[in-house]
Amino acid sequence: MSGKRFLRQGVLTALSRNLPQTRIIKLVVEYWQKELYSDIGNMYIFLEVELNRMDKIFRSLRHDQFVRVITLFLHSPFLNVTKSVNKSGMLCLVLAPFFLSLPSYAASGGAYAYLFPPKGNSFYLKANTVIGHPRKHIVTEEDTLLDIARNYKLGFNEMADLYPEVDAWVPPPGKELVIPTQWVLPDREMDGIVINIAELRLYYFMKKMRMVRTYPIGIGRQGWRTPTGSFRISTKRVNPAWYVPKSLQKKYNTAVMPAGPDNPLGDYMMNLSNSDYGVHGTNFPWAVGRLVTHGCIRLYPEDIKNLFGYVQIGTPVEIIYAPIKFGYLSGSIYVEVHRDIYKKFPDFEGYGHQLLKEKKLVGMVDMKKFEEALVHRDGLPVNITLSDDDSIEPADQFSDSASDRMGGS
Repeated sequence: MSGKRFLRQGVLTALSRNLPQTRIIKLVVEYWQKELYSDIGNMYIFLEVELNRMDKIFRSLRHDQFVRVITLFLHSPFLNVTKSVNKSGMLCLVLAPFFLSLPSYAASGGAYAYLFPPKGNSFYLKANTVIGHPRKHIVTEEDTLLDIARNYKLGFNEMADLYPEVDAWVPPPGKELVIPTQWVLPDREMDGIVINIAELRLYYFMKKMRMVRTYPIGIGRQGWRTPTGSFRISTKRVNPAWYVPKSLQKKYNTAVMPAGPDNPLGDYMMNLSNSDYGVHGTNFPWAVGRLVTHGCIRLYPEDIKNLFGYVQIGTPVEIIYAPIKFGYLSGSIYVEVHRDIYKKFPDFEGYGHQLLKEKKLVGMVDMKKFEEALVHRDGLPVNITLSDDDSIEPADQFSDSASDRMGGS
């Protein structure tokens, strides 16, 4: 049996028998022993695609948990202790506790596997540039959209754009909401940070591992727009003082604001080279997912602390403005469309059709679904693959109407 057929059969068996954790552990051990892949990166991708494909059968199995466990195992210090230790046996020991202790890794800022198409390819069947999974949430008496967004590592905009009719402060208790914890990756494969202003989201690519982390952000308001361009992380500071721009010194009655609860930089700051801007925390978490800054990029306090630990001085940073993104998952084509928050495209629909041509996807997508996505602009990744019967089954049978436009995985 070929490597891929072997793995697919193992996944199907685990899912159909309702014993995913036990079966998957055994499966990976066998997979490792047979050395069916010389490149562990290929194993990441194939596992993610296969588990994603089978998600309808058994939704409680989180492929992103599995990928994280593999990653931790590969970089575990145990592997350097002795070469006589059987790798498959060690893998079992490492996998078991993690499967029991990671109830919801995707919602905790975890890393996701990805695979971009080869350069020059408009469509690549094995490409995997749609990460995460949509989820659902039942509103409680204590909930606000702001709290829900933060609890699921989303910016306020991601919930507000999806539910413009819902009162952000008093959402109706008992209402079932689709939580948009799925994203199309920006078309920028690099080893570093990509910030997409249009969707208010940051992506930290770990290219060697083909893994990516993503965080919601707050950006510059009108008149103080966050700039696009190429930068590097020039300095990193803990408990940073804020050197107030001259134009704001009268407003704040100071030239330097020391670290503390009134400092809008929060506890961590990473400056961008050749600019007055930076990536930092905040003393006002509800600013994440909003146009509120003087051009800098704000993260939730817990997110900047996490990102700060990974990013090194000199890390490349690319800031882009891409309200429309195309991605690929399990052989399907997705589009994710956001509002043109900085009003850069007078003919937004024309811009979308031009991108479709540039990606050489004309004739491969359901134009009705594509047009609907251009109209809604709510940030949901939508499966627009052209099917034989001109209809695409939604992947997630949530009760909310938002899920009706979401493609299957």
